[in-house]
Amino acid sequence: MASEEHKEIAEFLKNVHLSLRKSSAKIGAEKAWLEHCKNQDILKTYAHYMEKLATIHWQASSNSALTDATSRITWSADVCFDYFISKSFMKYRHKEHEIAEKLNIPFNMEESFTYPMKLIDVGSCYNPFKIYDFFDVLAIDLYPANDSVQQCDFLHVSIGNTVSINNNKVKQLKEDYFEVVTFCFLLEYIPSSKLRIKACENAYKLLKPGGLLIINTPDSKHVGANYKIMKCWRYTLSCIGFTRIKYEKSKHMHSMAFRKALCKDTAVRWAKIYKEPYMEYVIHIPQDSRKDNETVSIAATTEICLDDFMELPFFNV
Repeated sequence: MASEEHKEIAEFLKNVHLSLRKSSAKIGAEKAWLEHCKNQDILKTYAHYMEKLATIHWQASSNSALTDATSRITWSADVCFDYFISKSFMKYRHKEHEIAEKLNIPFNMEESFTYPMKLIDVGSCYNPFKIYDFFDVLAIDLYPANDSVQQCDFLHVSIGNTVSINNNKVKQLKEDYFEVVTFCFLLEYIPSSKLRIKACENAYKLLKPGGLLIINTPDSKHVGANYKIMKCWRYTLSCIGFTRIKYEKSKHMHSMAFRKALCKDTAVRWAKIYKEPYMEYVIHIPQDSRKDNETVSIAATTEICLDDFMELPFFNV
């Protein structure tokens, strides 16, 4: 049973997303996003509520049978440990070289990673990855919930030859610099496919060759309910230059890990071979097609798992 505070948090966050979608329909997603980024009062409250949701409500429900056995943060860290520390990346390098040979593409590039791995957590809120000693974390958000997070609009940040931070604000991020980029419940916040693709393209620029883009997105429906949407995500990311190396649909979310290909053409090959008629270069979410006047009653949340809250403003409305 969700508490009154949890219902209040859920209602506020749901309304922020609904307002952003409505504004995007009226004035366009780009302009709506920029206006949203200027609303410091809303962003401050959003950051405060998200931190409280994750550190109090989700923690309190961590032993419940209704929650996923593995959280989005743990899932991401485990994938990275296996890939970088246990060196499973080597098998993906080998496979990529085999594909390159089939395509008659000569290249001898190999991964060059550092330890601890440089991770940029986009939309971090409160910096949950700081607990792992094998990460060197740069946590960023529109409005940081604490001093360990830097302020940054990832969609419009400069990408160049250095990381520049001044007064807790990111001025520039360095190209080909990070081992890991994480989007934990981020893409469904962004109000259009075009801007979501831009976020993924920025991640591609920031990652070292062979680096990982980790994406978690909420969905409590069965694995086949939104499979066409997820296939389009994979198709689009392949076109950008990513190879999916891991996918898991748990009770409340999709979790995905994508490798930045050493040679972009080896990733694009998947998109060319496996493209189906419904696949497009888009990153849609179900509510992209909903009408502005559709609403959801918060009463529907009272019996759900606390961790399942995240689907409410995103997938199940």
